[in-house]
Amino acid sequence: MDQLAYALITPYSLAKSRTGGIIGRLISQAEADFVGARMYCPSDAFTDEYLAIQERAKIRAPFKRAFRDYIDVYFRRKGALEHGITNRFMMLLFQGPRALRSLRDVIGSPTARTVGNIVRGTYGDCIVRGKTIEYFEPAVITAADEDTNRAHLRLLAKYAERDGGVLEHVVPYPDKVKPETTLVMLKPDNFLKRSSRPGNIIDMFAKTGHTIVGARVFSMSVEQGLRFYGFLEDVFVDRLAFLVERRLRRHLAHAFDFPIQDEDYQQMTDILKRRNAHAEVAKIIEYMTGRHPDGVRSAREQRKPGLNKCMALLYQGPNAIADLRDRLGPTDPAKAQGGTVRSDYGIDLMRNGAHASDSLDSARRERPIVGLAGGEPSDEARLIRSYLRRARRRARR
Repeated sequence: MDQLAYALITPYSLAKSRTGGIIGRLISQAEADFVGARMYCPSDAFTDEYLAIQERAKIRAPFKRAFRDYIDVYFRRKGALEHGITNRFMMLLFQGPRALRSLRDVIGSPTARTVGNIVRGTYGDCIVRGKTIEYFEPAVITAADEDTNRAHLRLLAKYAERDGGVLEHVVPYPDKVKPETTLVMLKPDNFLKRSSRPGNIIDMFAKTGHTIVGARVFSMSVEQGLRFYGFLEDVFVDRLAFLVERRLRRHLAHAFDFPIQDEDYQQMTDILKRRNAHAEVAKIIEYMTGRHPDGVRSAREQRKPGLNKCMALLYQGPNAIADLRDRLGPTDPAKAQGGTVRSDYGIDLMRNGAHASDSLDSARRERPIVGLAGGEPSDEARLIRSYLRRARRRARR
């Protein structure tokens, strides 16, 4: 049975925008599939229960105390605010035959040595004087052993909806500042193989200075694809009509022993432009979901998760819409300025790395489709509970 394991990107790592680098390292190096992400703003009740489980973990005494003291401060709203940050953390879920061991190998053990080949060596800090740990920032927290892993997973599922989800009202802003919340979606070409691309793109968006307040890994269904992209069919009818006419002229100019007049091309274009628009939208949905929408007829089949993976993120901050769109770049990667996401990671008009909402109205329309409107049931909790049930059945055999 595949193991499910978690990694928590700490509040300090989130505040310092180390999120993308950490995610890129974990996805590309861990021998496990990246299957879930969720933001949490832990309550004191969650923190107390997490610490009680942590006390049973198999960690050497000095570092057990360091973890306890760190969590007791930074997982609590008051303690984090006293250090100038919020107590948000991002939970990541990985699944595979040896997921926990693999995560621990990539994250690394707590150590005072600076070792660049582990996450904590690059993004964490540990200052030791004699036998005393004077400063400790673990960068990422994961379980020390399988018993602790399962207990913490159970806790994360228990509080997934109470303490987790969309955290739009967690980050404080000055009275006159009106933050915007916008959606970014990393497209399937970033997840076709294990690579640092998803993390690198998140790192590029971090340069806007805006805050991640929601995260989700999902496989877009055909139904979601139709809701997300279906409106483009009406847009494409006239916008792409020139391509229909261009193709007709190219293929028909010498196909007959008589000349075809401009009005003939116009009439043929009018007949075909709607079908062309439908075909173009179908190609986008097939790319996003792995399924051609015309071959998925029943409502039940349309609701099934697709075959491709995406990651949705919510960013919050003043002028977030424009800033993230600027960092994304134009739809066509060939026209994107260097240093933008689509210039660096885009391939063509469809496989262009990421999507970002172009307005607040678009963000409000798109967020419920990808499950980040706020208040949705947690797929991550469902995944965890399913794993724990299977583990219990396996243990009883």
